This record gives sequence, C-alpha cells and structure tokens, in this order.
Amino acid sequence: MCKLFIQADSKLWRSATHSLRIDGMVTSVRMENYFWHILEEIAQRDGMNTAQMITRLYHESIDAGHDLGNFTSFLRVCALRYQALQLSGDIPMQPQSPIASLDAEQILARESGRKLGTVH
Repeated sequence: MCKLFIQADSKLWRSATHSLRIDGMVTSVRMENYFWHILEEIAQRDGMNTAQMITRLYHESIDAGHDLGNFTSFLRVCALRYQALQLSGDIPMQPQSPIASLDAEQILARESGRKLGTVH
C-alpha cells in the first residue's frame, strides 16, 4: 500500500511559496506543489491564472462572512473538495467545463443528501 505514496514524485510534496496581491496588499502563500497544481487546474477551467482565482476565492469567502484566519488551509481544502467532487461526478473530469457554468446549489444539495444518506 505505502509504495504508491512513498515512491511518488517527491516534487509533489515539496513546498513552494507564491506571492500575490489581494486588495493592494502583497501576501505569500506556502503550500505543497501538489496543491498548487490542483489550484492551477481549477483556475484554468474558468480562464483565470492561479493568483486571480485565489483572489476571487478570498473576496467571495469574505463576502460570505467566513473567517479566513488560515487561508492556506482553506485553499488546501478547496483543492481536495475539487477532486472529491470530480470523483463523485459533480464536477466533470473534462477541464473544458468551467466551474462557473455548474449549478452550485444543486451540487451542494446532492452533497448534503449523500451525507444524510438520502441521495444515491
């Protein structure tokens, strides 16, 4: 079992720091390369670069009233949710399908139903 993880490309778990500007303030985000690759894929689906998408996530999260005390953890969870929603079929695997074109309310309802055991 562990061989699948141990012998993976070690570049995936190396950390990289990316600097970006949010509301005129320069901030640095440090994450493992694996997460950067996923966030880049998400951004490209909607015609953005990674910094643009992260800035948008930040603004929409603040507008929704979220406390982003650990923004890096939030980004990691976004990346993992993206992959989980792809595996469940809620987000198409084809990167040509923009995330913005999906019915977020319907996806969230299905996800909630799965947690409650009401949707199969």
